[in-house]
Amino acid sequence: MEDDAPVIYGLEFQARALTPQTAETDAIRFLVGTQSLKYDNQIHIIDFDDENNIINKNVLLHQVGEIWQISASPADKGVLATCYNTTSDSKVMTCAAVWRMPKELESGSHESPDDSSSNTQTLELLCHLDNTAHGNMACVMWEPMGDGKKLISLADNHLLLWDLQESSNKAVLSNSAALEGKGQLKFTSGRWSPHHNCTQVATANDTTIRGWDTRSMRQIYCIENAHGQLVRDLDFNPNKQYYLASCGDDCKVKFWDTRNINEPVKTLEEHSHWVWNVRYNHSHDQLVLTGSSDSRVILSNMVSISSEPFGHLVDDDELSDQEDHHQEENISEAPWSITISAGEARDPVFIKWYSSCCCYLIYAVCCLRDLRNIHPAYFTNHGYCCWKELGGEDCWLPNISQKVGLFCTEQT
Repeated sequence: MEDDAPVIYGLEFQARALTPQTAETDAIRFLVGTQSLKYDNQIHIIDFDDENNIINKNVLLHQVGEIWQISASPADKGVLATCYNTTSDSKVMTCAAVWRMPKELESGSHESPDDSSSNTQTLELLCHLDNTAHGNMACVMWEPMGDGKKLISLADNHLLLWDLQESSNKAVLSNSAALEGKGQLKFTSGRWSPHHNCTQVATANDTTIRGWDTRSMRQIYCIENAHGQLVRDLDFNPNKQYYLASCGDDCKVKFWDTRNINEPVKTLEEHSHWVWNVRYNHSHDQLVLTGSSDSRVILSNMVSISSEPFGHLVDDDELSDQEDHHQEENISEAPWSITISAGEARDPVFIKWYSSCCCYLIYAVCCLRDLRNIHPAYFTNHGYCCWKELGGEDCWLPNISQKVGLFCTEQT
């Protein structure tokens, strides 16, 4: 398979917010939110045509403030939530709201990156998540397997459970919990578990990770000093219950079994600066993606703690003797990791995601001071893994190529 050039899409403003359009399972589509203090902010709807290796886009105005987090509804393609900064009475507040994009844009974009931006449209506000009594919003999470009617937001030291009413035009606070302890405790990030009927949420504050039961809104576990410094991000293994990944400012990525929290199951120390994000591959949970302000995205093969620690199981009659021998050799290989450089050491990679419909497509947001410094963002899986092609059957393919889309903002 020949090497393809990296796919790069430039943004006019800086950006830290990126999410796949979760409810879209047929097309490769991402939403990117910008951060600008002087101009109206934007949400870019990015469609990637993997057959022709091209990008199509549309731009929506987000006029209420700079976007710090964006998340898409798991059930409705046109609905999304943002956390954004706004100014009131000379004070900066981080608020959250639920929006709907224009109907004609829900299923894709047909505008090329070079087209004029004169067709820019505006998001429709559905409702605000009222944080007047709770403080600044840190993030908004949708119920992973739900109908798009339940959200959780983290606001300062409050965990807030919301029910969206009909047409998502009103959000009702149905339950809440608060951090209690010495000092001014504040949530920094969280993740809603797809397991246990979506009744568990993990949160991070400072160096501590906590688990919560959404039915009682009570704490069910607490990992104190999970990291030596601030915990930046969390993610649950999509295929293995109780397994949680975390990353932080101590440059480490840790994997936990929430039934035994005395020590991590495994620790990675591949990055040289703060690790901003960690993500499991939603189909192949041995693949873990991390992004750091050391300008690198690292894909690690964590097969020993995955749901298939002995490799993909197939019937004996499906493999020839030679293929069987090849499979055994690859299963016994040591874990590998692949590093993607996104610029100079001072250029941070803030966030990255896997595509919702294509498990081998990765997108990242990075701030590059000089776009000429982009290294080739192409890498190859040197393992021997089972991948599900778009619309195809499971097949064993060595050296499957991977692509990375870099959403770049030139930083002055």
